[in-house]
Amino acid sequence: MNVNELLENMWIDYCQLNPAARKIYELFTKEGETVANDHIALRTFQHPKLGIESLAKGFKAMGYAEKASYEFKEKKLFAKHYEHSNPLQPKIFISELEVHKMSPFVQSEVERMIQFISEKHLNSPSFSMCGRPWPISYVTYQKLAAESEYASWVSAFGFRPNHFTVNINLLKNFSTVEKVNEFLKSHGYVLNSSGGEIKGTPLDLLEQSSTMAENVQVNFEDGNHSIPGCYYEFAKRYPTQEGTLYSGFVAKSADKIFESTNRRNY
Repeated sequence: MNVNELLENMWIDYCQLNPAARKIYELFTKEGETVANDHIALRTFQHPKLGIESLAKGFKAMGYAEKASYEFKEKKLFAKHYEHSNPLQPKIFISELEVHKMSPFVQSEVERMIQFISEKHLNSPSFSMCGRPWPISYVTYQKLAAESEYASWVSAFGFRPNHFTVNINLLKNFSTVEKVNEFLKSHGYVLNSSGGEIKGTPLDLLEQSSTMAENVQVNFEDGNHSIPGCYYEFAKRYPTQEGTLYSGFVAKSADKIFESTNRRNY
């Protein structure tokens, strides 16, 4: 499997959990746009068997290299981003929950889930979209969500793209995040308003917005339940003093973007 095949398979898997993304993609193409991905995000647990590196190694073998790291103290998260040797490929943003900072319940539940991850999973080039290897009840999901929405999302969906991101810089008719947001709202999509609909400023060199994740049916041990799946993000980058587009991320903005998978309906 080469990097293009992996990214295409990730997009297909992502659209299954976020049908709205495919619809939004098609809305832009109907406007004459060619939609390119700025970055793809993945989530995991910090653990000797797992962590960021377990997901990153497959991408590194396909030409990606680590570029920067980020901390989110309030949400107890750590993240890194990776860039491909071909700048046309999307960046990869991988975050992990700092499990040792969580309650004994979360720590024990993560330890239980990890026991279901085989070496075959870890060594697969498509580990980044292998899904959920463990069984989990809806009751446990809810209890995890009460402490960490991030933990509950990973517990329910496992390893797969959390979101794709439209590169606004490459759109022809939507030159600003404001225009993108108005276009989305005119078609009925709900945006993440935590910290404002637009996260970041031109001074930060990065502006972002995102839809709120729509609910999807998930099979738990105690039945099927509707919970937030994936969301679609939109990013505009600004040039640095050197004249090249900023390629990193802004922690204070990403902190709010994480909330795009928070539950709205209980």
